[in-house]
Amino acid sequence: MTVGLRVYNTLTRQKEPLVPLIPGQVGMYVCGVTPYDLSHIGHARSALVFDVVVRYLRYREYQVRFVKNYTDVDDKIIARANQLGIPIDELTERYIKAYQDDMAKLGVMPPTAAPRATEHIPEMVALIERLVAAGVAYAVDGDVYFEVRRFPPYGRLSGKNLEELLAGARVEVDERKHDPRDFALWKAAKPGEPSWPSPWGLGRPGWHIECSAMAMHYLGETVDLHGGGEDLVFPHHECEIAQSEAATGKPFARYWLHNGFVNLGSAKMSKSLGNVLSIQALLERHDPEALRLYLLQTHYRNPVEFAEEGVEGMRRPLERFRELADDLDRFRQMVDEAGRLVPTEPEPSPAGAFLAAVASHRERFEAAMDDDFNTPQAIGVLNPLATTLNEERERVRTGIRSGRDFVKGVEVFIKLGKVLGLSMEGVRLRLAQSFQPERRARIEDLVEERRLARERRDWAQADALRAELDALGVVVEDTPTGPKWKPKTRIGH
Repeated sequence: MTVGLRVYNTLTRQKEPLVPLIPGQVGMYVCGVTPYDLSHIGHARSALVFDVVVRYLRYREYQVRFVKNYTDVDDKIIARANQLGIPIDELTERYIKAYQDDMAKLGVMPPTAAPRATEHIPEMVALIERLVAAGVAYAVDGDVYFEVRRFPPYGRLSGKNLEELLAGARVEVDERKHDPRDFALWKAAKPGEPSWPSPWGLGRPGWHIECSAMAMHYLGETVDLHGGGEDLVFPHHECEIAQSEAATGKPFARYWLHNGFVNLGSAKMSKSLGNVLSIQALLERHDPEALRLYLLQTHYRNPVEFAEEGVEGMRRPLERFRELADDLDRFRQMVDEAGRLVPTEPEPSPAGAFLAAVASHRERFEAAMDDDFNTPQAIGVLNPLATTLNEERERVRTGIRSGRDFVKGVEVFIKLGKVLGLSMEGVRLRLAQSFQPERRARIEDLVEERRLARERRDWAQADALRAELDALGVVVEDTPTGPKWKPKTRIGH
């Protein structure tokens, strides 16, 4: 039995029961991409992790408001736009669109809101004004800085004290600052850079203030869950806490969730090392759901040691899952208006034994996900559940069982798979998305003609139709519930 959802809170360094600010509702903010280049597998992992978090919360019947931003004004963006000789908004629009395309292919649900930093400059200016008025920020020559020493809890998220932060922080030497650890809230305008009006003159926001302003605009002064990659713990999330709580006097986020890195061999992936794998390139080589399943096989807080052969290894379980979805489609077609499979058969096995086994698997799946979204254990439940379903399917095929319970069992299986973001679509439905309509219609017609030929015992005609289907790239299998067809090669190739 499950004992309720528990999440690992980076702030307290322990698992805690999830208790939202408003019962039954969860406000969740995740830091998004800076769109100056194609997104890479590290971005994919973070997106998949928090996609599953949202899916499971909704499975548990929470109302989730999920906000994920785009940082569309930044030093890297400005440098890349100048390098390419194009306007900044043209650059960011290009890579936001590329990111959205990548997410759609990976099956990542769109957030409730996807704000861009440039859409919320007034909110950022207002927040900075509150900090200046509170005496924790100061202006100098058109810049505005947050004074770290005026917020004593600074460092509690990363677990560092101020002296350690001085040694580890990447700070620019600036004698105008009260302290080298002070961070920029507003940057005075420079020639050739985008700028907006403010009480301190033309300029643009610092990186950290963007997320605080957008999170509070969409979710209020305290959010339930705040997430991102572990590289954001310091300085980004540390600074978000300081500026938000110094302004409001309230906790900024009740729970902080951070996903681990993706490593290539023994090296952390980074653009500076030239070992970045773009999502776009990976999806040209792999089934998107295989990539999703592979990345979710490691607990989100642990690093992933990426290997392409590991992604390929996900093909077999995916095919097994999709076979069950195909069978569900066929068995549902056999249901009469009274909701019973035709023909009905006696049920000789112990009453409810099969559905009890399905329920047991579901409880184990929920227990895994309740334990800080433990996707490796949840995936580990899907495989034996598939075995249980396949055993029941064989009993149906041999006439021992009617199939009513099989349909119910596969429906549970599909519901659990969708928590992990697997479409759980049968091969036929996936073909409907990948084959041209004319080709698809021709296949369906040939399969039906071949079925009728077999009923007439016209074996020569049936063999000729099978050969024609083979030429169309389709394999046909004859089963007790009718002909079944699928592509000869794996989906997406």
